[in-house]
Amino acid sequence: MHETALEHLSRADKTLARLIARVGPCDLQTRKMHSPFRALVSSVVYQQLNGTAAETILGRVLALYPGRKFPAPEDFLATPDDPLRAAGLSRAKLAAIKDISAKTLEGIVPTAAAIRQLADAEIVERLTTIRGVGPWTVEMLLMFTLGRPDVLPATDYGVRQGFALTYRWKELPAPRELLAHGERWRPHRTIAAWYMWRAVDLSRAKKG
Repeated sequence: MHETALEHLSRADKTLARLIARVGPCDLQTRKMHSPFRALVSSVVYQQLNGTAAETILGRVLALYPGRKFPAPEDFLATPDDPLRAAGLSRAKLAAIKDISAKTLEGIVPTAAAIRQLADAEIVERLTTIRGVGPWTVEMLLMFTLGRPDVLPATDYGVRQGFALTYRWKELPAPRELLAHGERWRPHRTIAAWYMWRAVDLSRAKKG
């Protein structure tokens, strides 16, 4: 899996090749069964929180809808704010989730079948019209739900930190600097970004 991408990246970037050799094969997994609606709601819950805290809050939200794997847009819109706020959602995240729900019913958030027919740029353009959904949130959907191969989330702190560690920069790269360097990684920038996250993991393990 991902052999073609790893061959290309190793040829195109010798520094990245050394990181790939240290980390080993890429085991990036996509959650292709999740609808865009579900992926966006989950991403909003996870914004600016560590994984454990976000998972706890999402669990409390889902517990408000017993018998369902995941609430429908209509469920969120019909739920008063207070129970959702009590589950741990901030006002901003609650507003974002209700807007995602409304725009799903309006058709702005495509179905799982329809979104696969859209180009990355069109998906970003459509979904960033939603309250609380910025480019980073859509990039995570492109990478982890849709499995798009050429996404570089240049504003992601972990990707920028991994780049600085790998290329021995004293400062984090600006998003434009990361994008400029990432041109050599096309059309496999998603895999390259995954390795930047792993560089951070290696650094933490070394310190630990």
